Amino acid sequence: MTSETIRVRFPPSPTGYLHVGGARTALFNWLLARQRSGVLVLRIEDTDRDRSSEAHTRAILDGMTWLGLDWDEGPFFQSDGVERHRAAALRLLDDGRAYHDFSDPGELREEAARRGVGHPSAIAREWADATGVDAARERAAAGEPHAIRLRIPAGETAWDDAVHGRMSFANRDLDDFVILRSDGSPIYNLAVVCDDAEQRITHVIRGDDHLSNTPKQILLYEALGWPVPTFGHVPMILGPDGKRLSKRHGATAVADYEAHGILPDAMVNFLALLGWNPGDEREVMDRAELIEAFSMDRVQKKSAVFDTDKLEWLNGRYVAGLPLAALVPSALDRLEARGLGPDRWDPEAPGPEDEGFGALLQLLQSRARTIEDLAEQAEPFLVAEPELEAAATRKHWARDPAATAEGLRALWAALDAGSWEEEPLEVRLRACAEERGVGAGKVIHPLRVALTGRTRSPGIFEVLAWLGRDRAERRVRRALSILEEPDVFLS
Repeated sequence: MTSETIRVRFPPSPTGYLHVGGARTALFNWLLARQRSGVLVLRIEDTDRDRSSEAHTRAILDGMTWLGLDWDEGPFFQSDGVERHRAAALRLLDDGRAYHDFSDPGELREEAARRGVGHPSAIAREWADATGVDAARERAAAGEPHAIRLRIPAGETAWDDAVHGRMSFANRDLDDFVILRSDGSPIYNLAVVCDDAEQRITHVIRGDDHLSNTPKQILLYEALGWPVPTFGHVPMILGPDGKRLSKRHGATAVADYEAHGILPDAMVNFLALLGWNPGDEREVMDRAELIEAFSMDRVQKKSAVFDTDKLEWLNGRYVAGLPLAALVPSALDRLEARGLGPDRWDPEAPGPEDEGFGALLQLLQSRARTIEDLAEQAEPFLVAEPELEAAATRKHWARDPAATAEGLRALWAALDAGSWEEEPLEVRLRACAEERGVGAGKVIHPLRVALTGRTRSPGIFEVLAWLGRDRAERRVRRALSILEEPDVFLS
């Protein structure tokens, strides 16, 4: 390749949403373009008119935007270039590098099977040569249906892959493949080559599933006299079971992860490490660090495994580092999606504009792996009466409701007997536990259930301080009333 500006492309098909495999491919192209001051072209490959939709196109663009993968040119639509694709096929006919195929596909297969020929196109070429170029043109001009096939030359097709190194295919193993169908529509490989050449693409970075297309596309570049770009095939993404990532492994569309509360910076960081590494032990890397470190020679050859636990761990690191100005609107969106509107929000709790709401989020953010998780943890603090988890009441209340109620009364009397700050609250709680001859956990756990309805929460003294004396008292009194009728509430 020359020293010209590097030009890469991301060409999704609008027959579905932006999935993580496509997003990872887009990211690798984006990183390469940004690192080398190049150009990223976005091309929508919409020639499958029956399955393509504007809704899917919008979802792809929205997914790219959410991830922060900006493009420099486009979006272009492959369907706009159909006449240009047809013209290329006709030029190959004129140059003798392609031929008309008037045969019926079923008839070809039957004849190939009868003769024991591996590629049915061998029969198509034989019949085309027997017909003659002039006769074939006359039949085509008369409107007789036909396809156009590329004439595969002898020898081999090879390239230096940016990931796999030297790759080669024996041309005898390739079919004289159709480049223009009998209805006049171009096949994928022809359309891609024409568009990549038109858009001056210098590097084609895509998934390993395209490896079998590459020799066909190189043959088309060479037949058309166009420069062959550098190819690089990145590893596939597998599920934990070692099979190709699919819906059976859970969410695969980028929008699903956005809805789950994954942050775009975390998703970009995670996707970058699927099949690539920076050459050191770093796992948390911002965009600037990824751009600086990215190189195709560190892309792995083996498939990458999509580990949801690692994604959520990594996302938790980003949630923990979010500034309050970003944390508040994100959490409010998720709380609203969970149905926590004005009718359920405790009027005694700090409102979204209050300092106390931000303080609650900061109290929880180091414990949350996703924004959804953060909202789920925040909800019990913001409603008048938190829902009691059955597992929590069974574990810490139901064994002996009367003794639990007695302990809560004694504990509340101790807590209520002084100032309402974390340190003195802790001193009084521990003194109460000592007086009762039990460990602090024996009084903390039933209290936590009373205050939050859960078995887990931030530190109990932080919870007490944030709730305030009055709200904490109401929750303890509610717990006591429940414990007085255990057969009803703890069954």
